[in-house]
Amino acid sequence: AYLTVSIEPLPPVVVGDAVTLKCNFKTDGKMREIVWYRVTDGGTIKQKIFTFDAMFSTNFSQMENYRKREDLVYQSTVRLPEVRISDNGPYECHVGIYDRATREKVVLASGNVFLNVMAPPTSISVLAADTPAPFSRYQAQNFTLVCVVSGGKPAPLVYFKRDGEPIEATPLPEPPVGAGSWAPRNLLHRDLDDTKVPKSLAAEGEPGMGNPFPTADPPRGLAAERDSVTESIPETVVSREFPRWVHMAEPIYYFRHTHAPVSDGTVEARATLTWTLNPQIDNEALFSCEVKHPALSMPMQSEVTLVAPKGPKITMTPTRAHVGDTVRILVQGFQNEVFPEPLFTWTRVGSRLLDGSAEHDGKELVLERVPAELNGSMYRCTAQNPLGSTDTHTRLIVFENPNIPRGPEDSNGSLPGHCGFRFVLALTLTVILELT
Repeated sequence: AYLTVSIEPLPPVVVGDAVTLKCNFKTDGKMREIVWYRVTDGGTIKQKIFTFDAMFSTNFSQMENYRKREDLVYQSTVRLPEVRISDNGPYECHVGIYDRATREKVVLASGNVFLNVMAPPTSISVLAADTPAPFSRYQAQNFTLVCVVSGGKPAPLVYFKRDGEPIEATPLPEPPVGAGSWAPRNLLHRDLDDTKVPKSLAAEGEPGMGNPFPTADPPRGLAAERDSVTESIPETVVSREFPRWVHMAEPIYYFRHTHAPVSDGTVEARATLTWTLNPQIDNEALFSCEVKHPALSMPMQSEVTLVAPKGPKITMTPTRAHVGDTVRILVQGFQNEVFPEPLFTWTRVGSRLLDGSAEHDGKELVLERVPAELNGSMYRCTAQNPLGSTDTHTRLIVFENPNIPRGPEDSNGSLPGHCGFRFVLALTLTVILELT
């Protein structure tokens, strides 16, 4: 007797689809059994998912004809109604027949197929690396957008757009294993502008010096490629209120794409886009991260608009603060949508905060048990992100606390209220009359 087994190959399937595994075999022998296995752990474990035993079934007796010598063709199918990612992997079909000569010897043959289960990404988000971060009007600084795509299998194709146009970026190599950070390393090494350099050096430079702005470390690698971005500007041309550096017309973007496997069989992909931020042209720029995946009929995307904070809205509770109250000053929002997350810094105008510190970071400033001396004090909140900075002020008015009892007499022994005032008035009038 002879036996040949083959399994029809399958194209990749998407999670949730119905899949039918088909095992075809030819034989001129008597059927013994058909067993389907799911192979796991690299082939070390085989799990039975279907078994057909001809000894205890009459289904195949009508199909088989032992008296005829011609070939008999059979097909065994296993249907998976809704595939999951865990169904991904190899499957085997084992067929056994009795030898025509002995009727006792069993002839075995098998075939295998790989079921490739794809899963579309389930989430996509764009965030800014190293936030909250301050704004610097005097020094060029790098800015990095991070696009996180989760739930996909295989790893998706991720790319960025600016204002709807694809960004041509210079690819960066993947970070070494165990680096522990998705954020790319700093690409640029910048000097401070000429306002931070002594005027003796900022004017013409010392004799023998090719660069009037010395750097601590010479530029290397990508930093050397970007030296042309920074140029010195005479003091009489540019006001100190504007950045001291000038960008080329087109920024140079750097792109990195990494992915990491997840325990459920999916892949988390992260793409980073880094460039030298120019607040004058990047403010209100729309950046989008788009994802292409074979399990998606159309790209999926997430977008953000880079916006500097504007018009912070501050609330104070309680609205009428009394001596001994705990006052909370909170930034509730802005007049616009702000991205990335701002950095908040609180200061007291002309003095230190109640706890003695010069400033406080956070959206909320808490003043414990305010004394009467804080009445009329002014507080400044500075909200800033890499695109800009804004200040807002609020004044604290502290009222006398009616819950604090006062003694029946003051320090001079006079009764409180109008009595003391009448005594002072009478004494003043007496002095005036004596002088006249």
